[in-house]
Amino acid sequence: MEEKSLKISGANTTFFNKITKTLTKMLIPTKIGINGMLISIKRNSLMKAYENYKKDAENSNKEELEKKYDESYTVYLEALDKYVMDSIYKKVKNNTATEFEKDALSRYYEVTSLKEKEYIDYKYRKQKYLLELDKESVEVSAKEKVQEKYNKFYIDKMDTLYKAILKNYSIKLADTTNIYDSSKEWIYTKIFYTLEEYIQKILTLKIDMGPKDEFQDIIDDYEKFEAYTIGKLDTKDNIEKNTILLGISRKIFTHSIPLIVAEQCYEKLLKDARILVQDTKMAAKREKAYTMLINLIEDYNVRLLSTKVYWDNMKDRENYKKFWDKYKEISKLKDTDFVEYMKQKEVLFMKNDIRKIENAKIDYSKIITYYKRKLIDYEAMRELKNQYKSVGKYTGTINKENRVVA
Repeated sequence: MEEKSLKISGANTTFFNKITKTLTKMLIPTKIGINGMLISIKRNSLMKAYENYKKDAENSNKEELEKKYDESYTVYLEALDKYVMDSIYKKVKNNTATEFEKDALSRYYEVTSLKEKEYIDYKYRKQKYLLELDKESVEVSAKEKVQEKYNKFYIDKMDTLYKAILKNYSIKLADTTNIYDSSKEWIYTKIFYTLEEYIQKILTLKIDMGPKDEFQDIIDDYEKFEAYTIGKLDTKDNIEKNTILLGISRKIFTHSIPLIVAEQCYEKLLKDARILVQDTKMAAKREKAYTMLINLIEDYNVRLLSTKVYWDNMKDRENYKKFWDKYKEISKLKDTDFVEYMKQKEVLFMKNDIRKIENAKIDYSKIITYYKRKLIDYEAMRELKNQYKSVGKYTGTINKENRVVA
């Protein structure tokens, strides 16, 4: 017997198709499905709680509003975390994920890998990661007014997270116990990376959104930094870039990167710069590296040491006071004889650096010789030759290796 199928004619197939697609999206956890709807609800609730909390600093219900804001923030993060695991993980597993989703899951695992060994770092970086992930979603799908509201919350929260991350690194760097000694080089890298990330992702957004006058004291350094965001950087460029980052950090992260830690970061850069000068073979490149080192020495002394109040070693303090008085005296030449000013400043920096490094654990003999050759060229040091006559039959003059004497 022939089977016949029932066919409905005249039905609005477009309408039914739309319903089917909508139900499918809600039932299957995708970026625009049920998880996306839940995140949107939690985000809106968070924005309302954040605005109420920030509305009046003197509000009698401030503690209660802060509690509601914290609770909304926690629920919002949980929804974002669930979205990564339910939606993105399944799509990557089924090989249906976009490049954005693959990258998002890769970054998620990178952050969660910190949980066992670096829990504090993990705690703050996971929050930062989830906020960054949702911000990308807001930029794509949300209306302009929603974006503005979210960006205010985003900047405020990110400021807090970056400060916490940098403070955690500072504590490790300032720790004098052996447990962190072997990893201090890696901590320096993390600090500079985090500072760069903050300037590119958060400070740029703040400058775009806020009044320019608010950033007047850092705008020059910010513009200098922008020049190092294009093209491939060599060792010299990276040292210069990190010097600028430290300068900006002295104004933005004063408490998260206290002076004692900033001093260690400067000393790390000075060490790298000296090694670069003495290891560079080509004369032109060495001169450029030397100029960079001189600028770094000035930055270190002017931006950091001149603001230092407490000194562990009083002899170091007295030596710096003498250096600073001499520097201020030389600075008077800047407007009257710029060439002489530059020459005397270099001489002061080189002599001061020689005193600091001549007994260092690192072998700085090559750069000390390089300094002394320059000081001779500037007539700030005399060159003496060791000459002596032998005792006995030989009466000639034996020339030993030339040496420079301060």
